Amino acid sequence: MDSTNPLGDYLRARRSLVSPEDSGLPSTGRRRVAGLRREEVAMLAGVSADYYVRLEQGRERHPSAQVVDALARALRLDPEGAGHLHLLARPVPEREAAPGRTERVGPVLLRMMADWHRTPAVVLGRRMTVLAHNALGRALFAGHTYSDDLMRLVFLDPDARDFYPDWEQAAVNTVGGLRSAAGTGHDDPELIRTVGELSLKSPEFRRLWARHDIRQKTHETKRFRHPHVGELTLDYESLTVNSAPGQQLVVYQAPPGSTSEQALALLGSLTADTVDPRHAPDRSL
Repeated sequence: MDSTNPLGDYLRARRSLVSPEDSGLPSTGRRRVAGLRREEVAMLAGVSADYYVRLEQGRERHPSAQVVDALARALRLDPEGAGHLHLLARPVPEREAAPGRTERVGPVLLRMMADWHRTPAVVLGRRMTVLAHNALGRALFAGHTYSDDLMRLVFLDPDARDFYPDWEQAAVNTVGGLRSAAGTGHDDPELIRTVGELSLKSPEFRRLWARHDIRQKTHETKRFRHPHVGELTLDYESLTVNSAPGQQLVVYQAPPGSTSEQALALLGSLTADTVDPRHAPDRSL
């Protein structure tokens, strides 16, 4: 885990993804490293090369907001990436659960989800594990080796590429979502173990994690190939759970009148007699 100098790690990773041509700079022959050189980023951001080097090396950790904005422009960051850069430069204390405690989904939220009979819903924790689901949410992700862990489902499950027809996009978004959810809490022992395991077992995860992409889970259209009801195209909305910082409620819906709506109704009928999922086990932090 890149925990000792997250600001420098992020700057290095992002400048490696920006070409001189992207920034309107002349390409001066063969380069030893991908992307922009340090002095080029410094020039584009209007800071001295020495100061920028100190930022990457961790000898300077708190640039001003104006400098952060300039660096974000130089590195061509999108709003989420720029926001993450600001967070790294001026980290704020995060509300963390004490080590060893269980991350619990509130009973009111569980009751609400259980009443959504036509809408798959899951609650995700900070490390993209499924903390709870309603009956249709459980049925949507059932049958996989890692049904209750989206990171391992995407990168380690043997049928992930069949379940996600657009696997590459799902992988990019899932890794970016993990980085966004983790925030600056890179000293989380369980997160460190998760990233270590995935980096060891999945070259694809290792490649994407090194990019430092930030993709907050918000809303999107996603395709699934379900083993019982076939292909589904679902819209989802991700909502933060204010009563439990770090948790996300993800709600899926099929477009009205679509074949996906029919398939979702069929999936619901197949799972009508399953055990009430509001008693889904909690996950330990």
